[in-house]
Amino acid sequence: MAWTWRFEKSDGTETEPALQPEEFTTQGDAESWIGEYWKELLDGGAAQVTLFDDATKIYGPMSLQAEQPEPAEQPEPAEQAEQS
Repeated sequence: MAWTWRFEKSDGTETEPALQPEEFTTQGDAESWIGEYWKELLDGGAAQVTLFDDATKIYGPMSLQAEQPEPAEQPEPAEQAEQS
């Protein structure tokens, strides 16, 4: 069994990765590798990835974009005056 990643642009078309991965022997190895190199892959033009075990799709597409944190709520002006 060989675990491999398919690298895709945001529209789902396959693209060559900035870093060429090996074929992994376990799912954990494949996921560890993507966790280590996702930023370089994103910078190189891959927007999302799909994981395969041989020809079987395991999951994906998974975005390589980091999730943006929700902005913190700002207190209303009246609350700010009370806190002063």
